[in-house]
Amino acid sequence: MASKESQPPNTNRALTNTRFSDLQPPLSEPVLQALTDSGFEFCTPVQAATIPLICSFKDVAVDAATGSGKTLAFVVPLVELLRRTSCPPKPHQVMGIIISPTRELSSQIYHVAQPFVSTLSNVSSMLLVGGAEVKGDIKKIEEEGANLLIGTPGRLHDIMERMDILDFRNLEILILDEADRLLDMGFQKQINSIISRLPKLRRTGLFSATQTEAVEELSKAGLRNPVRVEVRAETKSLNESSLSKQLASSKTPSGLHLEYLQCEADKKPSQLVDLLIKNKSKKIIIYFMTCACVDYWGVVLPWLAVLKGFSLIPLHGKMKQYDPPQDPNVFVHRVGRTARMGREGSSIVFLLPKEEAYIEFLRIRRVPLEERKCSDEAPDIVSDIRSAAKKDRDVMEKGLRSFVSYIRAYKEHHCSYIFRWKELEVGKLGMGFGLLQLPLLSEVKRYSLSTAGFAPVENIILEEIKYKDKSREKQRKKNLQAKKARQQEEPKPRKPKATANTAAASATRKKTAKQRRTTQTMEDEDEMAREYSLLKKLKKGAIDESEFAKLTGTEDLL
Repeated sequence: MASKESQPPNTNRALTNTRFSDLQPPLSEPVLQALTDSGFEFCTPVQAATIPLICSFKDVAVDAATGSGKTLAFVVPLVELLRRTSCPPKPHQVMGIIISPTRELSSQIYHVAQPFVSTLSNVSSMLLVGGAEVKGDIKKIEEEGANLLIGTPGRLHDIMERMDILDFRNLEILILDEADRLLDMGFQKQINSIISRLPKLRRTGLFSATQTEAVEELSKAGLRNPVRVEVRAETKSLNESSLSKQLASSKTPSGLHLEYLQCEADKKPSQLVDLLIKNKSKKIIIYFMTCACVDYWGVVLPWLAVLKGFSLIPLHGKMKQYDPPQDPNVFVHRVGRTARMGREGSSIVFLLPKEEAYIEFLRIRRVPLEERKCSDEAPDIVSDIRSAAKKDRDVMEKGLRSFVSYIRAYKEHHCSYIFRWKELEVGKLGMGFGLLQLPLLSEVKRYSLSTAGFAPVENIILEEIKYKDKSREKQRKKNLQAKKARQQEEPKPRKPKATANTAAASATRKKTAKQRRTTQTMEDEDEMAREYSLLKKLKKGAIDESEFAKLTGTEDLL
């Protein structure tokens, strides 16, 4: 083996010259081997600063950009602390907990941790996230045990509420990852409840991209005399005399090139396809506003002849950002999926002309963006999308659902003063989605949203469009026949007598225009508050997508 003096120096500017084997206290041989096997030799700044502190039994509050290597910065010392325990833990004795805000991030942490956790004998880890029945997690824990819990606050809290078998008395370490997002997403209550069940004599690591007042309060409640670690990535030099002088640091990795592309809603899909064609050999992630939008475009894109043979791999590397995230803090996390550990990457966010204030908003938050011009070579794909919708009812229905979900989600945007949903041009939006006809939405009628720019497909009856899947089509026809039979059997409703509702309507007509507008505004605010409450329940897993659609009345739009 070559001596350290003869080993080649680090050439990656995002890494330090400190090797993991140089850290003090020294890491164990199994962990060093796992790092070598995973291709890690040199530490990032946050790893070099944080790992020795936690291994020396210090609490830490770490402020570092997304993509800076935070996951290894807490996984490695966590495994080292568990290795030092006096005796192997019992099956239901929890020694470590890692909490992160989303299923995606928790799953990523879980898989990154596995090579290191596997070096520990008699230590089992468990991923606890929503999306599946909690009973399955409970059964697995009862049968197999769990010493390291990795998951989201909601599911972890639920498990702790339901299970008395888990023993937290000898917990060694608690990690809160993306602490700012944990609080922004409304998990304060669950986190406080989880912490209240844990012993005070433990190590705690709080990792965050931003140190907000709420994070400071959480730090005071959960950490004992923490060492603060702040690691900033230098801003990429866009223009030496402008942006680099305005901002001393950036919250995104130094190897990440951030751009925005501004175009009308009906042109966005064509510009996206143009980018995909020109970057076919690269790895790409496309983020959409809602799950329904993901379902729709996941079906539509393979239909397009210009994308034949195109393979989308949503893992890492080059990134395109399509719809602006509802929560602006999520933007930093999303673009951080690329240009990690010193690699080069790019991100493009698509904005409507009326959304340009988002650029300045992100710049103030130390996330600078460069403008990217629209391509004149972008293919017009609306006719292709419409052709797919005519041939398969599944495409048509998914298009309607995604269109409706987009508008409903846009209403709940956290930057509502920038993303003003009452100014949405739903006509152009509908064309961009390749809809055959615009659905009847209460928002469009009530607020007179612009339908200009939409050209409905003529001489087409949506009810006659068939499913490409023969079994689904057979069932649909069966349902239609049953519906017609019920309608023929039901007696015609009599003309209703005057009721309190009609009297109220009459009274409303007698009010002045100003009074009617005031009443309508109050009703609108109540409706928006109700839908926002339902959206929060959906995010927390209290209700599922079908229940949300039923409660908001979107399941009958098709």
